[in-house]
Amino acid sequence: MSATAEIAAELDRLGAEVVHVGLFDYATMFRERRMRRDDLLAGADTAVFANVLPKWDTAESILAPGPYGSETIAYDPASLRPYPFEPRAAALVADYTGPQAEIMPRRLLARQIERAAKAGFDVLTAFEFEFIVLNETADTLRTKGFAGLTPFAPDNRCWSGQTAAAHAGFVANLESLLRGADIDLFGLGVELGPGCFEATLRHKPAMRAADDAAFFRMFTKAFCGQRDLTASFMPLLGADFPGIGGHINLSLHDRKSNGNAFANPRDPQGLSGIARRFLAGIIELVPEVFALCGHTVNAYRRLAPGSWAPKTVSWAPYNYAAAVRTAAETPAQTRLELRLPGSALAMMLGAGLDGLERGLDLADPPIAGGGPNEIPPHAPRLPADLLEATRRLRASANARRIFGDAFVEHFTMICEAEDAALRRAVSAAEVRRYLEAG
Repeated sequence: MSATAEIAAELDRLGAEVVHVGLFDYATMFRERRMRRDDLLAGADTAVFANVLPKWDTAESILAPGPYGSETIAYDPASLRPYPFEPRAAALVADYTGPQAEIMPRRLLARQIERAAKAGFDVLTAFEFEFIVLNETADTLRTKGFAGLTPFAPDNRCWSGQTAAAHAGFVANLESLLRGADIDLFGLGVELGPGCFEATLRHKPAMRAADDAAFFRMFTKAFCGQRDLTASFMPLLGADFPGIGGHINLSLHDRKSNGNAFANPRDPQGLSGIARRFLAGIIELVPEVFALCGHTVNAYRRLAPGSWAPKTVSWAPYNYAAAVRTAAETPAQTRLELRLPGSALAMMLGAGLDGLERGLDLADPPIAGGGPNEIPPHAPRLPADLLEATRRLRASANARRIFGDAFVEHFTMICEAEDAALRRAVSAAEVRRYLEAG
């Protein structure tokens, strides 16, 4: 069956007459067109989209040279899902097939999934997100100059049953909307601090899980916007808010044995040799490629002293202070959890597969302690800011070997632009600290 026929059959199953079709850019924003079903299908073999998406930054300022124009795209039938904000509508993801394909993040992930498949593995992944809900609209944010922000549920405490009960309707309605978009939630509730919520998505094949994660963020923000609220996934909104992040749980499924390739019940920590080599690849590579998951200036605020975010590339069983937490409740549930803020699936999978292919040994011992300011002495340190991370990535021969020169050059160019955009920005806290000091 052709891709167009697959799409037609799935749209029939969903009863969809309207399709929101688009591509995810570098900030995971879905850039879309709204089309009627018949028009989309009639032009599926010749579809195009503006090639500007990888050429601009977060503020939509053009960074890369032209030419700017239309570029061929291909629709991914496996990405189809109900669109929960409009009846009889669906969402569909496309990918560039021309010159931009080599540098787009979703295609980068697809190449890592293909690597795993050639090695005989399917990749199962689950994302977990913390997010802050603000009692602000787009208008009030601008009126306030994005300062003095008011949180939703300001009295919330970590895992508070009282807050959960008080805002049960908000949580239940959000869950209902997300499930209506085929985003399967394992858990959704309140977390640490004012306005903070946490969502755990159920594990899925890697590409579907990544699409779920991107649509989860988009749909959650839209759900809040409809209620005169704002959902934020920024790592740190300010001193009055908790730091937040996104975590990835990952395991490899062995196609031959039909079992979890990471599991070994005879091992003291429940991990197979495959899991240990995969973990060794992450430990070795992440210090060089951390910019892939920390690609904004704000991401490094999350690593400031006093935060619970890991500041080194460390590992340990069931230790929330480790960059990689190993878990092996049962063989089927054995997995690695990447707990670095803003974790990137292509980075984790690419680094882990590299360790597996090269037969790396897991030389670093697990950390024994952990806390907001505890730095394990043997663990590699993460970059201190975006500029340092960008320089490490550009200089990394491993990154170029795994992800390609074209992607590394383009991605580091975008990171440099993000860093430069805020180099001259001066916060009120800096002025207060230094203006009268001398």
